[in-house]
Amino acid sequence: MRVLLVATNRYDRVNNRMNAQPMPIGLAYIAGHLDRERHEVKVVDLMFAEDYLAEIEQTVREFQPHVVGISLRNLSNHSYLNTQWALPITKDVIDRIREHSSATIIVGGPAFSLLPKQCFEFLQPDLGVAGDAGETFAEVCNRIEIGERPAYDLPGVVHARDGQIVLNEGLCVSAFASRPRLEDLEMDKYRNAGFGIGVLTKLGSFSYPTPASTAGMTDADFRVIRPVDEVVDEVKELWEKYQLKKVFFVDNGFNFPLDHAKSLCSALIEADIGVRWNTCLASFNCDAELVRLMRDAGCALVLMGNRGGDPHDGLGSMEEQMEGQLEVPRLCEEGGLHYTVARTFGEPGETRESVEHKLDFLRRINPALANLRVGVSIMPGSDVAALALEEGIISDEAELIEPTFYVAGEVRDWIVPYLKEQAAGNPRWNLW
Repeated sequence: MRVLLVATNRYDRVNNRMNAQPMPIGLAYIAGHLDRERHEVKVVDLMFAEDYLAEIEQTVREFQPHVVGISLRNLSNHSYLNTQWALPITKDVIDRIREHSSATIIVGGPAFSLLPKQCFEFLQPDLGVAGDAGETFAEVCNRIEIGERPAYDLPGVVHARDGQIVLNEGLCVSAFASRPRLEDLEMDKYRNAGFGIGVLTKLGSFSYPTPASTAGMTDADFRVIRPVDEVVDEVKELWEKYQLKKVFFVDNGFNFPLDHAKSLCSALIEADIGVRWNTCLASFNCDAELVRLMRDAGCALVLMGNRGGDPHDGLGSMEEQMEGQLEVPRLCEEGGLHYTVARTFGEPGETRESVEHKLDFLRRINPALANLRVGVSIMPGSDVAALALEEGIISDEAELIEPTFYVAGEVRDWIVPYLKEQAAGNPRWNLW
C-alpha cells in the first residue's frame, strides 16, 4: 500500500529575528514506525516549497497514495503583533488532495492533539490521531491494507459517526522505539535551516517547565526519557550518514531531570563527536556544573522561556523574585554559555509596576537575544483559558482553535507602544 506523509508547517521563524526552519521530527518518527515490507512510503515536507499546493498536487498525481498522513505542528505562530493561523494552510492542502485522490486522509501532530475534535471539524479528514501516534498510525495503515475497519477501537483516534465527531477515550501513546527516518527528508536543506536537526531526548507532561509544573516531578511524569547511549548514537549517525554536526535536542526542559542532563553531556564529551547543539533550558533547576558540562559538550545556545509564575505568584516580593530569576542567566554568563531569554507582558495580574520589574530584569542580563512577548497565547486546558472564560474573552475553549490572546486589562491600552519604545533602544530586544 502506498502511504504519503505530509508536513504542512511553513512558519520558518522562532520570532522576527531568529530563523528557524524546524525539521518535522514527529513525521520522521511516524515514517520510522511504518512497515516498509508492507507499505511504500513517501514524505513531502512543504517548508521549502515555493508553491506548496502545486507541489502537493503533483505528488498526489504521481504517487497515487492509498493513505495520506498529515502532521499539524502548530495552531499558530503565537505572535500577538504578527498573528498567523496555521490551520488554513493544512485545510487547503487537504482540499487539493481531495480534488485528485480518494485516499484516506489522517491528521495528527502536536497542534491537532490540543483540540482534536475541533481540528477534525475544521479540516474534515477521514481520521485523526491525538497524542504520540507512531504505533497507532502504523496499526491504522495495516488495517486499511487488509480491508478492516481502520481504528474505531484504538485510543486517541478521532472519527465521524452518525453525524457526530467522536474522540476515542485516551490518547495515542508511543515508546518511540523506532528511529526517525531522516533519509526521507531533504536533509541538505536542513543543514543550514536554523537551530539544527532535531534529536529527541525526552518529552515531559508539561509544554514548558515552571516551578509549579515540576514540583515533586519524577521520571514517571515524563512521556519519554530516551537512554543517553541511544541519543549519542543518533548524533553519531547524523555525522556518519549526513555529515551533520549541528543538532537541536528536542526537549521540554533540558535540565529536567538534572542528572539525565549531566549524564548526556558527559557522554557527548566522551564520544568526542564535535557536535554543536542547541536546546531549551528551564530558567531554574540548574547549577554551574551543568553549564560547564553543556559548554564542554558543544552547546552553542540555550533558549530560556518565560520563567512563569510572576508577577503575583506568592513567591515573595518582586525584588526577591528578581534574584531568583537572575540566577541561571548569571550562571550562563559566568560559564560562557550563550542564551536567549523570553518575558511575557500582559499576563494575568500584570500592572505597570510588574512591567517595569520585567524590563529591569532584562536590563540586568546580557542574552544573545531577549524576546518580549505581548500577551499570553491562550492554550486549551490552561489556567489562562479558565480565566478567559470567566472574563468573557471566550465563551468556549473550542474557540481556541484560532489564535486568541489574553492581555491584562490594566496594561492593554498602552503596553504595545510602550514596549516598542523600550525595544527601540535595545538592539538585542525583539518584540513579538
